[in-house]
Amino acid sequence: MIRFGHLDIDYDDRVLTPRTWTVRQSEWAAELSAALPDGPMLELCSGAGQIGLLAAAMAGRPLVCVDANPAACAFNRANADRAGLSHLVEVREGSIENALDPDERYCLVIADPPWVPTAQVERYPEDPRTAIDGGADGMLVAETCLAAIARHLSPGGSAVLQLGTTEQADRLSDMVQRSGLSIQEVRDSPGEGVLVHLTRAASIAGADAGYRTA
Repeated sequence: MIRFGHLDIDYDDRVLTPRTWTVRQSEWAAELSAALPDGPMLELCSGAGQIGLLAAAMAGRPLVCVDANPAACAFNRANADRAGLSHLVEVREGSIENALDPDERYCLVIADPPWVPTAQVERYPEDPRTAIDGGADGMLVAETCLAAIARHLSPGGSAVLQLGTTEQADRLSDMVQRSGLSIQEVRDSPGEGVLVHLTRAASIAGADAGYRTA
């Protein structure tokens, strides 16, 4: 068990060990929440749930968590119960593409995809490969998350996406141009990771068209 903000988070070697620096992602999401209309929030690649649960505890919003790992989902539910947040939290086990209905919209999205390039995963033998392997350039799952954000973020909503490096954040800029989203701010924690604040305009043509790859 680890202390994450004011929450106690349980986990084991089947899931990614919570990184305490990612408390900043929870705090930023909760800060953004204060300016958004009422509605639920969504966490993608939620793992044991620490980032979304802390954000939900601070923001007081309902939270839907999505992860494909059964062990991660079990820990997420148990951690929500321990924190007294079960009434706010729904955990869905499955792929991002299949866990959400097309018409679901969220005013706030948190995304914590694996972002380590495949050639570098051996540097982290203590971590489950599926929790850290982001494909050749580390952006494979991040792009899936971006597509989901484009489909499910409400007009006027905000998202906070976690990446590994500023170089990855730079590559995200090209993807965002096709998504109907815009990058508002990038926060770098050197040696740890990068957080990107994305928004969707309150009113744009084709607001529900979603992410296009071409």
